[in-house]
Amino acid sequence: MILTRREAMAAFAGAASAASGRPPNFILITCDDLGYADIKPYRADVGYTPNLDRMAREGRRFTSFYATAVCTPSRAALMTGCYPKRVGLAMGSWHAVLMPGDWHGLNPSEITIARLLKGRGYATKCIGKWHLGDQPEFLPTRHGFDSYLGIPYSNDMNPNQRMSPLMRHPHPPLPLLRDERVEREITDQSGLTRLYTEEAVAFLEANRSRPFFLYLPHNMVHGPLAASSRFLDKTGKELYADAVAEVDWSVGEILATVERLGIARDTIMVFLSDNGGTPRADNTPLRGNKGSMWEGGVRVPAIFWAPGRIPAGSVSHEVAGNIDILPTFAAFAGAAPPRDRRIDGQDLRPLLTGAGKSRHDAYFHYQMNHLRAVRSGPWKLHTTGELYNLDADIGETRNVAAAHPDVVAKLEKKLEQARADLGDGDRPGAGVRPVGKAKGPLRFWIPRHPESGHPPQAPVHPVAGSPVE
Repeated sequence: MILTRREAMAAFAGAASAASGRPPNFILITCDDLGYADIKPYRADVGYTPNLDRMAREGRRFTSFYATAVCTPSRAALMTGCYPKRVGLAMGSWHAVLMPGDWHGLNPSEITIARLLKGRGYATKCIGKWHLGDQPEFLPTRHGFDSYLGIPYSNDMNPNQRMSPLMRHPHPPLPLLRDERVEREITDQSGLTRLYTEEAVAFLEANRSRPFFLYLPHNMVHGPLAASSRFLDKTGKELYADAVAEVDWSVGEILATVERLGIARDTIMVFLSDNGGTPRADNTPLRGNKGSMWEGGVRVPAIFWAPGRIPAGSVSHEVAGNIDILPTFAAFAGAAPPRDRRIDGQDLRPLLTGAGKSRHDAYFHYQMNHLRAVRSGPWKLHTTGELYNLDADIGETRNVAAAHPDVVAKLEKKLEQARADLGDGDRPGAGVRPVGKAKGPLRFWIPRHPESGHPPQAPVHPVAGSPVE
């Protein structure tokens, strides 16, 4: 049954009153580098993700849900409800993502989901990979989170990883931060997923009687891959699948906890991948991988679970993305998104009930600072001139630009609108806000080891105008 928008809103109101009457809790879980078909809701023969399959059976999954193709930009979009280009984080100061000691980060003036909900009395916690700046002014605790436990950037940014020649230096040791101090150096990542899960369960137990927002961005299954002894060889496949299975176990622990605490009907839980999967992932039937502008780089699994609010076993094929999380959570919590700035996301509530259509007339894809593609309805136009009908050709195998010049012309106009608003390459955009810039001096959380042959504390890659020691 398709509901009208008014009927959908009435259903939401009834569901809310049927529960405790308090604003809903929010649990937002992300898996790093997970492929579109790495979990059972998206590929039938996966036998080691029963909890994610359960979330889909009891909730709603999206089939056209977008993120940005790499870590930092995607997380900027998720936290702010904006295209990463709008908040100055389409890339790091010199690399595709923020690096340890980078002088850029999420501007402290931006309003994150956590800051918005904290203003409504929510308890807020971030556990896991942040990757929106590792200098103190950029940390989760400066962006609306009451507390933080995790690694402030990618788990491969450690001295044991092979480095690109462009980096010109070895990474510093990998820090586990608690709030704004180093708890210890991470040398063995096999316990990370379990550590994060135990910390999450403790947070849920401590805040069962008040509204809360838990953001749990797992480091797995980003390389270097790891899994605890309980999950090694569990899938009978490879370490990658074992790591996926452990993330699924973590999801199951969170589900079991909210049920044990009696707050399931007061809770909205979301599971996403932060970008498309790497070549070791399964992105079937999509073309391409992480980092690319093909669907395999930007289309991700997305599952929403909310007993009494979201119809069980439902599917949405509407265009949505991680920029929609902030306005959606805000609407559920009775908070208004910021009105003093542009927010690119939409409120997903009508789509979560099955009613309504996506309000994204155009969804833009950037590769670092360069505009690369636009999705509008079933059509996707790459800036190379290639046009694909994704409803008929999800694998982007048949360029139909020559047969549809009218569609190409229409989408070219949308691309030009994006260039004027968000910019493209060296062309500035009128709607872009300033990126955060550290005051300096730039520091690593743990100094480089002496054997690195480099100064223990130095900027990662000095650029013009950066603060240096």
